Amino acid sequence: MSAKKLSTLTQDFIDAYGNTAHNVIQAYRASGERVAGFVEQRWEQALEQSRGQLVPEVQNNARHAQKVIGGYYVRGLAFTTEGANSVVNQLVTLAGQGLQQVAANASRFEEKTGLALAPLSLVATPVAVAAVKLAGQIEQKSGELASKIASDSVLPKRTSAFRKAKKK
Repeated sequence: MSAKKLSTLTQDFIDAYGNTAHNVIQAYRASGERVAGFVEQRWEQALEQSRGQLVPEVQNNARHAQKVIGGYYVRGLAFTTEGANSVVNQLVTLAGQGLQQVAANASRFEEKTGLALAPLSLVATPVAVAAVKLAGQIEQKSGELASKIASDSVLPKRTSAFRKAKKK
């Protein structure tokens, strides 16, 4: 096997872990959005249960406060997950560029040190193949998990009063 083959396997490994990181970020965001919906629903239920004890102005203020706080939470969640995705993209790009630089300089390394990298590549390639296969399986499972978390079928769909009001 050539050093190019090993570098290709290494790039596949880097890409698989980048995709896995994106899947985890997607799962985090979907979970956070689900939590926001749950909190909104519980808030509305609490307001409904205490309706007779609260004057309309207090009820309106409580609803408004929940919308404002919930909005900040959702915007913060979007901001942090978009930032995390950008960081992962940048890390994958930099790792790929570093890998290309190492592969391009392999012959210079051999010239300067007198060491041949081909035998090392032959030994490392089977390990790299196994690592890429494992990374691909992890990527696939994390993608399935992220899709499952993001889907509506994981938990029973509950429609909050806020969403009901938006539909009218």
